[in-house]
Amino acid sequence: MTLQSPNKAKATPSEVTAVLRRILAENGDEYRWTYVVAIICLLLVSGTTAFTAWIMAPIVDEIFYERRGDAIVWICAGFMAAYVVRGFAGYGQAVALARIGNNLVARYQKRIFDHLMKLGVDFFNDTRSGRLAAQVNENVGGIRDLLSLTLTSISRDAVTLIALLGVMIYQDPVLSLSSLLIGPPLIWAVVYLTRRVRRITRESVLINSRLTGAIQEATQGIAIVKAFTMEDALAAHIGAMADTAEQRNNKIARVSERLSPISDMLAGLAVTAVIAYSGYRAIVLGQPPGSVLSFITALILAYDPARKLARTQIGMERALVNARMIYELLDREPKQSDAPGAAEAHFTTGAVRFDNVSFRYVEEVPVLQDLSFTAAAGKMTAIVGASGAGKTTLVALLQRFYDVESGTIDIDGQDISKVTKHSLRSSIAYVSQSPYLFEGTIRDNIRYGRLSATDAEIEQAAHQAAADDFIRQQPQGYDTPVGESGATLSGGQRQRVSIARAIVRNAPILLLDEATSALDNEAEARVQEALTQIMAGRTTIVIAHRLSTVVNADHIIVMEQGRLVEEGTHASLMADPHSVYARFHRVQGKKGLGLVDDAKPIQTPLPRSRGKKVVGRTV
Repeated sequence: MTLQSPNKAKATPSEVTAVLRRILAENGDEYRWTYVVAIICLLLVSGTTAFTAWIMAPIVDEIFYERRGDAIVWICAGFMAAYVVRGFAGYGQAVALARIGNNLVARYQKRIFDHLMKLGVDFFNDTRSGRLAAQVNENVGGIRDLLSLTLTSISRDAVTLIALLGVMIYQDPVLSLSSLLIGPPLIWAVVYLTRRVRRITRESVLINSRLTGAIQEATQGIAIVKAFTMEDALAAHIGAMADTAEQRNNKIARVSERLSPISDMLAGLAVTAVIAYSGYRAIVLGQPPGSVLSFITALILAYDPARKLARTQIGMERALVNARMIYELLDREPKQSDAPGAAEAHFTTGAVRFDNVSFRYVEEVPVLQDLSFTAAAGKMTAIVGASGAGKTTLVALLQRFYDVESGTIDIDGQDISKVTKHSLRSSIAYVSQSPYLFEGTIRDNIRYGRLSATDAEIEQAAHQAAADDFIRQQPQGYDTPVGESGATLSGGQRQRVSIARAIVRNAPILLLDEATSALDNEAEARVQEALTQIMAGRTTIVIAHRLSTVVNADHIIVMEQGRLVEEGTHASLMADPHSVYARFHRVQGKKGLGLVDDAKPIQTPLPRSRGKKVVGRTV
């Protein structure tokens, strides 16, 4: 994910206000009445705090100085009532704010996921999934904290501080003005520390997300880790990242906590001066102690909301960094979107035509060049070629994971760039060479092909994919959980489940990208027989390294370096012993392999490139 540099993460007051306004505009109406309840509770807490300071004067003067017994009842009753109100109000505001915060987190998690699903494949190719998930989890709380801190600082701490200042001024205006002299140095300290925290917090978020992502990737690839004895190397790498994260977190703690000794010393200085001056007036001038004690109580109580307000500014800077990073993701526009006025696709026969299609992932490296061919409706078209020829890119373009650079792709005469991506992909069933299963049961994973499929249709699709037998041998049959990424199943079993998922989709176009590569010979024969049945009447495009799987194809496309170099049937291509296709067969006959990466490059000049060598991206 593209993020701003930590050094560019400076937020002006207007930007803080803009982020708050955006959050409130997006969520304020939803929580209006809950906020009203929380604010009322917070105001009650503030009022009872100020009342506690004010009542100290009659306690001392009426009870202890003038020894009035009748005052004990109403003073004690008032004191007790204040704490009862404070207790219930504190409970109410805590529950209300917790409900708002938890709902905000859930709401933004759903919103972020919905937005991620709209982003193109290019975004996920450039972003490590583990790091992205960790960063989202760490940042999403920033929205909640920003609102919560703003509400509590304004409704509770600021109101409490103002109320206590009112008590102080009421009791002694001169002392009140003198005690406020600690304000300027405290404000200067807050401004200085917030600048430091802002930069360090962003660095910490990025480092922690990389650490969490690395741990997640290591656990997901544990089989490779152990097979290549990478435990010590990864432990050292992750250990170093953990040490860096610890250092950044410690630095945040050191910087943000510097406010505590500064504020404590300033508050101590103010309270000491007030006590000294008040003691002088009581001893020398003989003034009653009640008002002075009430003033000192208000001053001491005012320290806590003042300190919280100062710390709130630092906390808001940290929350603002997280909120801004969330909005950077939400504001990221998909590079590939539906064309204005895009229509719903309505494919009938499913004939696919590539017309002079060119494409490149990066500017300097062409992957497909002037590619033209037709996959006839209801027929099987096979795409063969060595690794890097552009076969998988071709399939990705057909599903509009990317848009072509030039040329057109149409299905039944409809340009796929002018129809909605959802309707296009709903008409295609896809089986990749790397089967992926999601959390849930085997039945759930097959049903992802078509959510409306019945249990009977799911079991029929599994039977056609030669998966029914092994599924029924599982502890819970079709309701057996597959584990993370299908870890409880073998590679061949995962592939057969993914084939069943494509079968149950019942789409007019079927894309098979090395669909049987993970199967043994017996299972492959069974699946090929099943695929032959389900391919009947469907336009099928098959990518295969093992040419035995495409011998019976109606049409074979041979690709090299992003260009079509030969096409025809198996018989017509084999008729020329010097053809690229015939050479592929000889390589397989000698090695017993598919079109392997270590096979010697075919040096036959490319007819459409006039023998010019073209560098392609390996896919």
